[in-house]
Amino acid sequence: MLPRKWKMYWKMYWIRFAIMLAVIFVGILAVWGLMSLESFYRNITLATMPINLIMVALNATIFVFMYTMFMQGGLAKISKSKIHGELVNIKWSDVIGMDIVKEEAREVVQLIQDRARVKKIGGKILRGILMIGPPGCGKTYMAKAIATETGLPFLAMSGSEFVEIFVGVGASRVRRLFKKARELAYGYGGCIVFIDELDAIARKRVFSVFGGTEETNSTQNQLLAEMDGLQEIKDKHGEPTSEQNVIVIGATNASEDSLDTALLRPGRFDRKLYIDKPGLEDREKLFAYYLGKIQHDSSLDVGRLARKAIYKTPADIENIVKEAALIATRDKRDSIKLEDISEAIERVDMGLKHKRTMMPQEREMIAYHESGHLIVLYILHPIDDVFKASIISRRDTLGIIYHQPREEVFTHNKERLLADIKCSFGGYVAEKMRFGTTSDGVSADFRQAMIVAHNMVWRFGMSDAVLIGDYTAIPESQLSEKLKEELNDETNKIFRICLKEVEELLQKEKPLLERFVKELLEHEELEYDEIDNIFREYGKTHLNMAS
Repeated sequence: MLPRKWKMYWKMYWIRFAIMLAVIFVGILAVWGLMSLESFYRNITLATMPINLIMVALNATIFVFMYTMFMQGGLAKISKSKIHGELVNIKWSDVIGMDIVKEEAREVVQLIQDRARVKKIGGKILRGILMIGPPGCGKTYMAKAIATETGLPFLAMSGSEFVEIFVGVGASRVRRLFKKARELAYGYGGCIVFIDELDAIARKRVFSVFGGTEETNSTQNQLLAEMDGLQEIKDKHGEPTSEQNVIVIGATNASEDSLDTALLRPGRFDRKLYIDKPGLEDREKLFAYYLGKIQHDSSLDVGRLARKAIYKTPADIENIVKEAALIATRDKRDSIKLEDISEAIERVDMGLKHKRTMMPQEREMIAYHESGHLIVLYILHPIDDVFKASIISRRDTLGIIYHQPREEVFTHNKERLLADIKCSFGGYVAEKMRFGTTSDGVSADFRQAMIVAHNMVWRFGMSDAVLIGDYTAIPESQLSEKLKEELNDETNKIFRICLKEVEELLQKEKPLLERFVKELLEHEELEYDEIDNIFREYGKTHLNMAS
């Protein structure tokens, strides 16, 4: 009885073995035939043989190329080779910042490893796992960790590799992928198929009124059929003849609602892992992990870095640490410091610095503009902290106030939205106080404030009037002119109240405003500690601290 792996190799490569035997047999016949010829005809045959072989090889190459392109779904192979799970070499200990999801994934691994026990009690073997989450949160990393822990062969493809302009190409590639997966599952007891960017072939199907379907429809139909066929094949006595323990793992950044419901039903991608951005504790672990791979200042506080990197993904944090290492290398230092990490975060979020030559009055106006934002944000905003103030150009801005929440906030209450509007007005009011006029630099601020105020009234029911409901859900043509006028009046009312409060604050804190303008004109940039010290010097504390 041959081992299962020998049988697997025979099933996978029997055509190659047959061709090799045929070539050897034909070679023997050719030598025997040449030996039976007279010397004259033998020499002619040997002389013309290279040309004949070249012509045959050329014709065969053209035929195979045309056949592959038009009949077999292109030249792209399903995979260069199988990858054993242990060769992926991503262990559970390498999966950082995903503790909750890791527990769920560990349960999946146990179900895969204990498939015999699951079958014994009459349960159904796990077939499809769908990972949903934002880009850079570790979906591919988690799939590789599952492959490593199970030790099964791992086949990885992107959804875009199935999509072609020719109808039927994608379906052909799906068939070949699952054929190879079944062969590997037969030899190794299981196989993991990982399809990244699944939404490329898994979005809701669109059917033509003429009865035809799009190429993605046929690809998705084939995927559905293959996943339905992941079952044991039994002989007439009811005994399994082959084991097709194929587990399909899909990953997508798209929302679950955009995927076809047929893929999400039980028996297909019915086990879902929701992978979100890491929280504060997970970000600390990520910084500690990536900093452990490079030379860094021992005084670096990973807790402070984690608070500054709020809403960052694991990929973002890895990129920040690598960028900090490049900055330190450019400055000819052997280890990174806090300033390098801060500069790396700012480069990623705000872009590189651009030194521009400006007129003194224009530079002063920018300093007043940013100082106005800074004071209003620090004193009035209940959530955000100011990490940096700058009048150095970055991207399309001439100055910037870099601020973020101190902790994850997933909802916006009325107080926070009003504070956002007030902060948007800070630059406008500061410019007008000093110069009696304003610049077009307030355009983006006004646009943002208008969007927030409009949503507060039209969508969130946050006006003082009894106008409760989401009026954007109703076509505007069905709203009366009187109702629209009332909604717009409430929006303007929010603007007037916020503008008045900002004007009163900056008039009251004019000495503080002048101080920040002076500091910005002199140093161009102020860090968090410098900003906080100046406020404390004037007896001011953050709104949230004061409460």
